[in-house]
Formats: sequence, C-alpha cells, structure tokens
Amino acid sequence: MNVEKLKMMKENKGFIAALDQSGGSTPRALKLYGISEDKYQNDEEMFNLVHEMRTRIIKSSSFTNDHIVGAILFEKTMDDKIDGKYSADYLFEEKGILPFLKIDKGLAALNNGVQLMKPIDNLAPLLERAVKRNVFGTKMRSVIKELNEAGIEEIVKQQFEIGNEVIKAGLVPILEPEVDINSANKAEIEAVLLKYLLKYLNLQPSDSRLMFKLTIPSKANLYLPLIEDERVVRVVALSGGYSREKANQLLALNKGLIASFSRAFTEGLNANQTEKEFDQLMLASIKTIYEASIK
Repeated sequence: MNVEKLKMMKENKGFIAALDQSGGSTPRALKLYGISEDKYQNDEEMFNLVHEMRTRIIKSSSFTNDHIVGAILFEKTMDDKIDGKYSADYLFEEKGILPFLKIDKGLAALNNGVQLMKPIDNLAPLLERAVKRNVFGTKMRSVIKELNEAGIEEIVKQQFEIGNEVIKAGLVPILEPEVDINSANKAEIEAVLLKYLLKYLNLQPSDSRLMFKLTIPSKANLYLPLIEDERVVRVVALSGGYSREKANQLLALNKGLIASFSRAFTEGLNANQTEKEFDQLMLASIKTIYEASIK
C-alpha cells in the first residue's frame, strides 16, 4: 500500500466522484446525459459512448484535486485510455486524483430483506490487474431493503470477507452496504447496520485500512464511531436517489462524512452542451458537493 496515497485519501479535503455505472445502469446514465438508446446498436457502442462521457468529465477544467480526492471507475474504464494513458494513470498523473475500481458484478435476488453481491468471478486476477493499472482502491455494492437482522449481518459479513481479499492484494476496499432510501424503518435499519459494521470492524487487525460508502443516515452523525476508528480511512456517502440539492443538505449535517455521488454528481450534464456550458455547470455542481463534504 502506497503511504503517500493513503495520506492523501485520509487528509485531503474534497469528495469522491463515482463514475462507475456498469452495464445495467449505463443506458439510464446515457439517457440522462442526452443520449437515447437509438444512438447505439450494441454494448460496444454503448460503452464507447459512456467512456466519451467519462473522459469529458475527467478532462474538464473543473474536475481537479482542489475539490475531488478520488474517482471510482468501471472495469472497462480502467482498461480504456484517456489521451494515450490508462484512465487510472491519467487521473493520478494529470489530475492528482486517486482512482478506485468497482469490482462487484451486480446484485443477487432479494432474500432476508437484502440483496447480496453476486459471486465475483476471477476476483484475484481482477485485483492483480487493478494493481498493475495503479488503482488505489476498490468499491463493491450490496443493498439492504428491509429490517431483517439476519440479512443485515449476512450482508456485512460478505462485504468484510471480500474486503479482506482486497486488502491482501494491497488495495484499500470501500465496503458499500447501501440502505435503500425508500425502505420502511430506514433509521432502525441503519442502527442495526452500524452494530454489525462495528462488530466486524473490531475483528480487523489494527493495521487494516478500509473505507465505507453508506447511505446518508436518518440520524445525523450516526456513523461517527466508524469515522473515528483508526482502521477507517474515510467514510463516504452515496446519494441513493436523492437530488443533488437534497443529498447536499443531508450530507452537511454529518461531521466527517464526505460525498461519493454518482447520479447527483452528473445531474444536469448533457452531451449537447458547449464545453463552456458543460464546465460551468460541472464546476457549480462540484462546489456545492465540496462545501457539503467539508462541513
């Protein structure tokens, strides 16, 4: 693990931009960006278009380490290039921003009130490739929909098990057990989730370094015990379907919690905007998310 990069992620002000839409969420991301499904004929064309979108975002003059400390990439984006450099290398060398890789393969069917991650085939070689591509860390998402204690513990256990594989590979994992913002008893679910996150965190060696990506809690500052643990590099928040304005309002109430927004980050960006319009809108978005992240 690179000590300099770890220090950057631990101490630098800013937030993490989530640019990791996968096959299932890419059509919606492109549609929101102004590219309808009739503009591409197959997955290859679709992924080329989304890479162009991500490249435009990353290369924007507004996308800098003044406000952004990290960016999460989709696997194909990691293997693609920006101006002749692999995307992770471009992010760090040209922008001074730490690259993360989404490693999960989607969600399993709902069971015990939760959706675990599907098996991650070929995890070891994927992590090995990520190290070669100079990725700093990884991210993996599962979802909690109902107040079911057995299901919540199961989801936390799976996150830590895979997270420890990531740590062994020399990377910093972001564990993401998302709580659906539309869940009944959301606050109660989050209290149970915290209990099990602390249970499994306390089983980790003192030299473990990991991160969490969590839904903004209904009870402000609920996750301070995680934020203050020496093994936790950062705790970041997903927007979870909230508008950018709403997500920023809720985020600002939580000390030490920083953003890792996806849809809320790119909200309003459009393929048909001029570069000036695009950059100005993104800068305005970045500044509001940054301000909410440093309060």
